[in-house]
Amino acid sequence: MKIENNRDCNVKNIFKLDGRVPITKAIPFGLQHILAMFVANLAPISIIAAASQPALEQHQIAILIQNAMLVAGIATLIQLYPIWRIGSKLPVVMGVSFTFVTVLCTIAANYGYPSVIGAVIVGGIFEGTLGLFAKYWRKIISPIVAACVVTAIGYSLFTVGARSFGGGYTEDFGSMENLMLGTFTLSVCLLWNIFAKGYLKQLSVLVGLIAGYIVAIFMGKVDLSLIFADGFISLPKILPFKPEFNINAIFSVCIIFLVSAAETIGDTSAVASGGLGREITDREISGAIAGDGYASSISALFGCPPVTSFSQNIGLINMTKVVNRFTIAVGAVSMILAGLLPPIGNFFATLPESVLGGCTIMMFGTILFSGVEMLSKAGFNHRNTVITSLSLSVGIGFTASSEIGLWNQFPSIIQSVFSTNVVAVVFIIAVILNLILPKNMDIKLEDK
Repeated sequence: MKIENNRDCNVKNIFKLDGRVPITKAIPFGLQHILAMFVANLAPISIIAAASQPALEQHQIAILIQNAMLVAGIATLIQLYPIWRIGSKLPVVMGVSFTFVTVLCTIAANYGYPSVIGAVIVGGIFEGTLGLFAKYWRKIISPIVAACVVTAIGYSLFTVGARSFGGGYTEDFGSMENLMLGTFTLSVCLLWNIFAKGYLKQLSVLVGLIAGYIVAIFMGKVDLSLIFADGFISLPKILPFKPEFNINAIFSVCIIFLVSAAETIGDTSAVASGGLGREITDREISGAIAGDGYASSISALFGCPPVTSFSQNIGLINMTKVVNRFTIAVGAVSMILAGLLPPIGNFFATLPESVLGGCTIMMFGTILFSGVEMLSKAGFNHRNTVITSLSLSVGIGFTASSEIGLWNQFPSIIQSVFSTNVVAVVFIIAVILNLILPKNMDIKLEDK
């Protein structure tokens, strides 16, 4: 009876930040995290490579994709188990960031891919150092600012989930096959949530991904021959491109790193609030941003774009409440193995987008819900209402694809940073309002 109780206790540790979890339980929960972000981790590299002048060759792109898996695993381990003050010690999963895609495509097209690498090395050091000194500027990111950013992140991911549900950036986007596959995967996730018992209920995403993958094979949407196309083992290539340091490229990337820092604050705040049921600490914010920056510089040494916390996995944590660091570290090790063993990486890469969309579309809603919870905790006084209302209405309205012409009068660098980035606009507006609005707005209204 005592042994059984110990087993139950170990299983329950998946809902605790620290604690022993049996490896047989850690593996499926860790893989669930990796499967949720794997395709999105690789996509930015292909997009930037396609924009580069001269264009990257296919074998060069293959090297970068392999390195991206390795770097994502290493960066995740740094966040989970900090080195000195670098890392948050929070259950954060890192991956190649979509935030930088627009500006890096422009740099790659104008200055070449080596300038991308040089700019990311410098920009990563800039953000990492900024994180180490977060205690000196942390106060400008008040609870209401963090809540607005988290809400904006949740909103911005809705279209990501919808795009994946329809099949991703493919010629058959929105086809009946993709919609049926996404619906089937989502149905499996929901049914598992309803009927599974105990800790197994938290594996709904993994079960949905497996079921969807199997169905996709029978539908002919998975090419299994690609799994062993690149051999069985391959060592990572360090400095596949010699960095070039262009001042214009560096300046542009450093600006985006500020946006990335804001997103990291939002993501980690959502983890602390939704996963751990508390507010994030200054030490955790400092470590998270430092890890974000310095890991991005390491990523550049392997020829890859910057890495950052993945909002997909924040949504998974908020939905399942599985926050155990060791469990997520098992997933990070899987990513490292995927970078060293091509068949593993190729297997993950064959996961159809519509299967991923069926599993993640509900997860993204949980991030928005976390933002609403944080808004509630910050309080609905008049000052917070003004900050929230204006930042979200401007951020969402001005970055809508139908209204992108609003940015035509601004310099190209401003357009590339803000015109389609709802999180960046919400962050800037919320910070400015938080700094200039009087603290006692409610008292003044009552006096009148």
